Amino acid sequence: MLRTVFDQPDAEAVRAQFDRVVAAVGAKFPDAGEHLADAREDLLAFTAFPREVWKQIRSNNPQERLNKEIRRRTDVVGIFPNRDSIIRLVGAVLAEQTDEWSE
Repeated sequence: MLRTVFDQPDAEAVRAQFDRVVAAVGAKFPDAGEHLADAREDLLAFTAFPREVWKQIRSNNPQERLNKEIRRRTDVVGIFPNRDSIIRLVGAVLAEQTDEWSE
C-alpha cells in the first residue's frame, strides 16, 4: 500500500495518498499508522526535488548496488594482507562510483 504513495504524479498527490495510506494502516494497525505519521516528513522529503529525480532519491537501489560491487570485489581478493589494503580497494571502488554518479 505504501508503494502507491511514491507512484503519484506530483507532490500534492503524494501527500494526499500518504494521508490515505496512513489512515488505512492506522485503522488496522494503530502503532504502524502512528509510526508512519511520525515519519511523514522523512518519507516525503523526496518531493522537494524535481519530479525527474524522484525515483533515484526515494530508492536505495544505488546504495545496494554499490554494496554488492564492494562485496564482489573483496570476494575476488579473498584474504587481505592488512587493513590498509582493503581500505585502498574499497576506496578505489567508491572513487569509481563517485565518477559514475557525477556524470
